[in-house]
Amino acid sequence: MRTLTLGGSTVPVIGQGTWFMGEQPDRQQAEVSALQQGIELGLSLIDSAEMYAEGGAEQVVGRAIQGRRDQVFLVSKVYPHNASRTGIPAACARSLTRLGTDCIDLYLLHWRGQYPLEETVEAFERLREAGKIRHWGVSNFDVDDLRELDNPACVTNQVLYNPEQRGIEFDLLPYSRKRQLPSMAYCPLAQAGRLLNHPVLHQIAEQHGATPAQVVLAWVTRDDGVVAIPKAVQPRHVQLNAAAASLSLRDEDLRAIDRAFPAPTRKQRLAMV
Repeated sequence: MRTLTLGGSTVPVIGQGTWFMGEQPDRQQAEVSALQQGIELGLSLIDSAEMYAEGGAEQVVGRAIQGRRDQVFLVSKVYPHNASRTGIPAACARSLTRLGTDCIDLYLLHWRGQYPLEETVEAFERLREAGKIRHWGVSNFDVDDLRELDNPACVTNQVLYNPEQRGIEFDLLPYSRKRQLPSMAYCPLAQAGRLLNHPVLHQIAEQHGATPAQVVLAWVTRDDGVVAIPKAVQPRHVQLNAAAASLSLRDEDLRAIDRAFPAPTRKQRLAMV
């Protein structure tokens, strides 16, 4: 499993997302089992948020990591409307309870909101000093946001990134790499929609004895400094995601993907979902 360093910790370049988990009670056991299977296969980074199913996804994660906490790099996110000096510690306490742990490895501001960044950072730092979180970062920040933040304690920026959404390649990814700030790609499979039906991805997958989803994950993580966090519930999908970390795309594969999904030639508004 390929890895990178995030906040001083070694994490796999492919982790596990939990968006849409915890929404249906009759599916939660399957979701718990999928996360546990992923941990066993080396997908030790698990990403969640208080927004996902209004805490339901964090509860699923809490069940999945019970007795396995030391095997997991745990990420969660705070709502912007909770990102105040008093709101963040209260939100973090609720997340810790749902997750069944006393510390979150990486706590992110989900997106920018009404509170000044200085106030949010101050609250993050107090949580870190209190041992409630180990590191903090941001999500859905563009270059101007990161310039305004300008804080070396921020260890990642989580953003939308897949072959259909390449806008960050124009300026955000280069800016982040220059500052050695890893990026975390959410929706790397574009929520498994039409992207995975593209004939070019099928052709490349066939040549590698892989699946289109594996090709996309290999593409998203092709360069140093990017972690992908796909969600999977089906056991087969979890296995394939883990195996994708070992897939190396050829130069001709990358050129074919560039032709099918052209790289940006100008600044684009940061895409979010």
